[in-house]
Amino acid sequence: MLQVGLETLSNSFAGKRLGYLSNQASTARSLIHGRLLLQEKYGEQLTCLFSPQHGFFAEKQDNMIESDHCVDQATGLPLFSLYGEHRRPTAEMLDRLDVLLIDLVDVGTRVYTFMYTMAYCLEAAAALGKKVVVLDRPNPIGGEKVEGNILQADCTSFVGLYPIPMRHGLTFGELALLINSEFGISADLEVVPMRGWHRSMGFRDTGFPWVAPSPNMPTPETALVYPGQVIWEGTNVSEGRGTTLPFEFVGAPFWHHDEMLAKLRETELPGCFLRPIVFQPTSGKWAGESCCGFQIHVTDPVSFLPYRTSLALLQAAMLLYPDDFQYKEPPYEYEFTRLPMDLILGDTAVRRQLENGRRVVELEAEWQPELQAFDMMRQKYFLY
Repeated sequence: MLQVGLETLSNSFAGKRLGYLSNQASTARSLIHGRLLLQEKYGEQLTCLFSPQHGFFAEKQDNMIESDHCVDQATGLPLFSLYGEHRRPTAEMLDRLDVLLIDLVDVGTRVYTFMYTMAYCLEAAAALGKKVVVLDRPNPIGGEKVEGNILQADCTSFVGLYPIPMRHGLTFGELALLINSEFGISADLEVVPMRGWHRSMGFRDTGFPWVAPSPNMPTPETALVYPGQVIWEGTNVSEGRGTTLPFEFVGAPFWHHDEMLAKLRETELPGCFLRPIVFQPTSGKWAGESCCGFQIHVTDPVSFLPYRTSLALLQAAMLLYPDDFQYKEPPYEYEFTRLPMDLILGDTAVRRQLENGRRVVELEAEWQPELQAFDMMRQKYFLY
């Protein structure tokens, strides 16, 4: 039976003050939240709490919707937002602790800010001589496959700080070890590993309860498609926000099923079925309007290629509907000049080649040397 790092933690932390970075998804198998378990175990040693993007209860929709500092009613502890006035913990915040525990549910995709909040914490801890302990959790889309292009330096942002692919194939603890070592942070870092997790496991295989780590990540199935479907955030196409199946739904009023499907037949898209649908978002893009599009049904998670699938959809929309398809304008995640799509894709050349009709599988072939190099590098940090 899977036990996450929160459950396998045995450190006494004698005489040490503790901080805890988490959100509502940071529970034990019992669904009791980690801050309550840690306060019961360590008492007054637990001195403060921190939360990432979307707020502690994952109540804040979309990007650049900030959370304020507050007092946590359940524990009486100060709760510092790391997605508001500050995205890095300040010296004043870290003065309250000796050890920062990080316990976040990641979704295995480069474009997810939790890993960069962790990285900022590692940097601050290194500068101030604090220890960081990451309580590990599963990568919900497994730990075997990597996919996508490597992020280029001119596309760095809060949704991509490091040269890693869209799908990285690491647990949050392994990711911390890689970032801390490969990118020169050198914080005093410890990872508390899980028990009973294997790299081939999807989240449903773990038997562990899923709690949404962000408001539009309601199920593990959402996480499966997210490494591709996140790209729609950089366009005027609905990624299904404002529906019951965000990221599984995609479409726009100007799409046509038959035209899109005919274009998509040019690319092999294994492990999924694109079921034609019409949906009306209740909020966000095209709110209240009928969008013609698809639900992505993952029929075989092992062979499914989420990034390829969504890039093929994106290119079809670009080429079929040039008068209607648009990129989202800045700002996006505190970047006010660069095109959001470039920040999401991580390489301006990918966007340009898609616009020019270059086949997605040809792009993938060009990425292989860098992707294979990353794959070799990440294996140095495997804990499982």
